[in-house]
Amino acid sequence: MDTPTLAVFKLASCDGCQLTVLDCEDELLALAGQVRIAHFLEASSAVLPGPYDVTLVEGSITTPADAERIRQIRSQSRVLVAIGACATAGGIQALRNFGDVAEFASVVYARPEYIQTLATSTAIADHVTVDFELRGCPIDRRQLLEVLTAFLAGRKPDLPDTSVCTECKRRGLTCVMVADGTPCLGPVTHAGCGALCPAYRRGCFGCFGPMTKPNVKALIPRLREAGMTEDEVDRVFLTFNAASKGWSS
Repeated sequence: MDTPTLAVFKLASCDGCQLTVLDCEDELLALAGQVRIAHFLEASSAVLPGPYDVTLVEGSITTPADAERIRQIRSQSRVLVAIGACATAGGIQALRNFGDVAEFASVVYARPEYIQTLATSTAIADHVTVDFELRGCPIDRRQLLEVLTAFLAGRKPDLPDTSVCTECKRRGLTCVMVADGTPCLGPVTHAGCGALCPAYRRGCFGCFGPMTKPNVKALIPRLREAGMTEDEVDRVFLTFNAASKGWSS
């Protein structure tokens, strides 16, 4: 049986999710003994041609070249996994979706006519079929390892599709919004971080994006009761998951 191949690609992003892959250290070494890392420029200049069994892609689609490249990557990948907020929601660069890109370019660049960019920054799934998405900014290393081992073992990844509130309950944490009156996006945010912020008595700020069918309309009055102004409520949903469709539901 041929050794499965793993590829990692980057589009418009900060490299943080790729660094999470490298941060797996011992686990990555063990994984490297089970797969052939065929393309991962963050780790090695050695590149093997596709097709690839499992491909991780970090970053959003922000240029015509990105759009063409992701189609090529998809055609060479048996399983395609979008990793991180940029790849799953457009990232912080999707703030351009709410403004005028031409105006931005005219202010930032001396010769904006040489800039080739799209008017929006969009998720990978808006352009090609994605087999799985890993949320977060950056992704969680435990979830990454679960996804990789699951696909290599031929099974479905076992990851939560609930809110951060469920993780607080599992850890025995007191609700910061109920007990302290701290604004928190936990009730509408996809689980996966392990309730990191609430564990330190801070409100969740939604780094894993919206959960499936989030009840944002019910949460907003609670945020206002916790002292947030209307402007603050608007801004709390305009972070690196600003373009996520679930936030506007």
